[in-house]
Amino acid sequence: MPSTPQDPALASALKTLLTDRYSCRAYLAEPLARETIDAILQLAQRTASWCNSQPWQVIVTSAEATERLRQAFDSDEAAEDAAFDIAPPAEYRGVYQERRRECGFQLYESVGIVRGDREASARQAKENFRFFGAPHVALITTDALLGTYGAVDCGAYVGNFMLAARSLGAASIAQAAIASRAKFLHRWFDIPDDRQIVCGISFGYEDPSHPANRFRTTRATPDQACQWVD
Repeated sequence: MPSTPQDPALASALKTLLTDRYSCRAYLAEPLARETIDAILQLAQRTASWCNSQPWQVIVTSAEATERLRQAFDSDEAAEDAAFDIAPPAEYRGVYQERRRECGFQLYESVGIVRGDREASARQAKENFRFFGAPHVALITTDALLGTYGAVDCGAYVGNFMLAARSLGAASIAQAAIASRAKFLHRWFDIPDDRQIVCGISFGYEDPSHPANRFRTTRATPDQACQWVD
């Protein structure tokens, strides 16, 4: 017998959140109430971590601070020394490349970009550096000495942050693209060298009328992702 009685409502609520959460790529300008952001942070702070180290440190921007960052981020100065603190994937191949392409093709199709239109696809890619119009950004950093597993713990935090946001009526998108300009961000926020930028999360209220928010990526089945051993 399970030590804790099963509550079907909990599983149902989690399923709803996991199903409803998606990578939002267009936002309304209206900022979230500070109380809502504080509630998201409180929930995400419950994330499990190795030895309870809780390596994440989070910088959250108000709507005004986000706009200042947006203007500076979408500039030649921010792009000229682009680099990650944590090495990005060396290569996407096989099924990982297939899934990446599917996501890209779905996005381009949703916003009317024809395959091969490099100018239009470049414009859409620049939306990453405008945070898709989101009024808030959460920048996630980890202690460099904690290495890969510190970043893994931060990844768990990112997932819980996005679920918490969804539970409170907000939308979000985790963005490695933000981390690609780590040097600029270290200067902008005065982040010490012993911390590494993992990713950013753009968040706010979704724009339901924007076509980029209407497509959903597919998921592998458990049988494709898991191996059962008796």
